[in-house]
Amino acid sequence: MSKEAPHIGHLYTMILADVLKRWQQINGKQAFLCTGTDEHGMKIQQAAAKEGMPPKEFCDSNSRKFKELAAAANISHDFFVRTTDEDHKHAVELFWSHLKNTPPENLGLYKGNHEGWYCVSDECFYAEDEVQSTVVPQTGRKIMASIESGNEVEWVKEDTWFFPLSKYKDRLLRFYDENPDWIKPTHRMNEVRNWVENHLEDLSITRPASRLSWGIPDPEDNSNTIYVWVDALVNYATKAGLGSKWNIGSPDTGIWPADVQVIGKDILRFHAIYWPAMLMAVGLPLPKMLICHNHWTMSNRKMSKSLGNVVNPNFALQRWGIDPLRYFLMRNGSFTKDMGYSNEFIMTVYEKELAANIGNMFQRIARVANQTWSTHEAVKSAQQGFDLDVIKALPLRSTYMSLEPYLEKVTPDFAERMNETDLSGAIREIFQFLTQVNRFVSDTEPWKLARSRTRDNMVCLNWVIYKCADALRIAGILLQPIMPSKSAELLDGLGVKPERRTVEFANHGRDLEFGVEPTVTKPPGYDRKAAKWESLFPPVPGVELLDEDVLTGLPMPTSSKGKRILGLADRLAEQARLQNE
Repeated sequence: MSKEAPHIGHLYTMILADVLKRWQQINGKQAFLCTGTDEHGMKIQQAAAKEGMPPKEFCDSNSRKFKELAAAANISHDFFVRTTDEDHKHAVELFWSHLKNTPPENLGLYKGNHEGWYCVSDECFYAEDEVQSTVVPQTGRKIMASIESGNEVEWVKEDTWFFPLSKYKDRLLRFYDENPDWIKPTHRMNEVRNWVENHLEDLSITRPASRLSWGIPDPEDNSNTIYVWVDALVNYATKAGLGSKWNIGSPDTGIWPADVQVIGKDILRFHAIYWPAMLMAVGLPLPKMLICHNHWTMSNRKMSKSLGNVVNPNFALQRWGIDPLRYFLMRNGSFTKDMGYSNEFIMTVYEKELAANIGNMFQRIARVANQTWSTHEAVKSAQQGFDLDVIKALPLRSTYMSLEPYLEKVTPDFAERMNETDLSGAIREIFQFLTQVNRFVSDTEPWKLARSRTRDNMVCLNWVIYKCADALRIAGILLQPIMPSKSAELLDGLGVKPERRTVEFANHGRDLEFGVEPTVTKPPGYDRKAAKWESLFPPVPGVELLDEDVLTGLPMPTSSKGKRILGLADRLAEQARLQNE
């Protein structure tokens, strides 16, 4: 949800929520994803006036940008809520009326006069100890600003309706005590508790319509406009059916409460304090979890229009492709520290983890020309059962058996990380797993086994190809939430049936009905250099390649000089050997 033009942080939030939804789906669960745009408030009113546009027209344009970004990033949202939608307006009016008509002694609203420091950008009041005098660097103008956000505040005095937030202090603290993992990461819960214990004040939740006309009016008194954050927060319940499928007090609230709400750290207070208190006030259950992520920075500075370092997410998607950018953002995303964005960082991840690790392995195992081997034949051999006596008799028996523990543990390790919403850790599990597969191929050298097609050699060859193909199949299934299109391409290339792409099948030996026939001999005019553009992760045009030492920190194998991706794959295999030792 945002009033601003989309930036890379908005894209990250949407992808994070999308990955969590898709993860539930491949675990066989029903899941819904809601995103959208928050379109009311003084900030929008002023921005529209500055552009000389009616507020609704201004919002239509901005909302369209977010919808287009969601489509471009392959976000599988079920609902796109706009706070200017009629069904949302109805839900807010219902929620508001319930708050207003609850007597003050029952912790409902009360009327009074309010004055304090108000921030238009943040759409909230700040206490005296939360603001400070500062100077605008570009103009030298002295202003009062929020210490937390740095945005300008103004002194406001007006009649208002108050929500008795301070009266909910004990209930909020008790809820936090009973649900210590409600906010991830844990240190955010500590911040919230500190704020509730030391800064909780009653909340002004109307603005005079004479000052703020762009919002949802009090249905009983149109001289008041409902506070934008009351309006915005109710959106979660709007698409869950509030006011259309069920009302406050109904025994069945459909898909509410939300299992998880994904937010940035700058709006934690509204979601972790205001929202649960208001839900308590109307008797609705609270969302089951909040995930609070940090901000993306460039050159260690927060992205902002004034600094000119905002990353346009549409340009980033065009440059890197949808799935590689999704992979990078999930891999480098963090809930504990701000995250660095740069093309150099993305290029490192793209070449090392996608092109050299996943893409190269897929090319080696599943797209082999000249009928050297086939995943179909290898899986067929697995169906019939391998002659393990042949494997046990080999001098390098331990090498041929060395992938087994990794095949057994990758799915439970990945699932554990995902269920803990540690997406970066889950991706590392896949990367480390595939470096072991890379090492396994390098150590067993199936291309040498294929030269002499004796019975024993064919047993060993099909053993190696099957193990690698099954490793790719498992990785492809697990990576679907993160890279849905590339994973589908990989699984299609392995011949995995669509109904066998759930976590249930992401275990070694669970699926013995995949595989594809060998590729026919190279057609006339086959160009090996041109073929690299048809790979799963082709080169990125217009991006300077990084030095190999930056990527792996290991010396380049002599045999791979001039063959960049194969060289990187060899170095990853060497990393895996060193790790095993």
